[in-house]
Amino acid sequence: MPPAYLLDRNIVSYFVRGNFPAVRKQVARKPLESLAVSAVTEGELRYWVASCPRSIRTRTGVEDFLVRVASLPWDSDAARTYAGARNQLKRKGRALNSADLMIAAHALSLDLTLVTHDSIFAFVDGLKTEDWTVG
Repeated sequence: MPPAYLLDRNIVSYFVRGNFPAVRKQVARKPLESLAVSAVTEGELRYWVASCPRSIRTRTGVEDFLVRVASLPWDSDAARTYAGARNQLKRKGRALNSADLMIAAHALSLDLTLVTHDSIFAFVDGLKTEDWTVG
């Protein structure tokens, strides 16, 4: 089964911390093969661990999550989608930080639903999103 959902860093951090029970419930309901993170998100998660070197809970939680959920490589299709999405946002007078736009483009290029708690992604045309922090 190929992935259907690309999880944003905030969703993974909520899962690891356990501070949004709805996120844990949604992850438990989905087959692990249907979940993935972008290599960009993996980098953000590994930065989080590096910035909290004394937090064994964070390090263990992130590593355990990354062992179970695929990290998808950011490739030329994602790069082409990024260029188009960035241009579209520029014409609209909108902007996303580079990492967020790279993650959005990755989801778009693979036709995956981006799972995030960040409403800024609504500005990206064609991007399917879900917020698993609610119900």
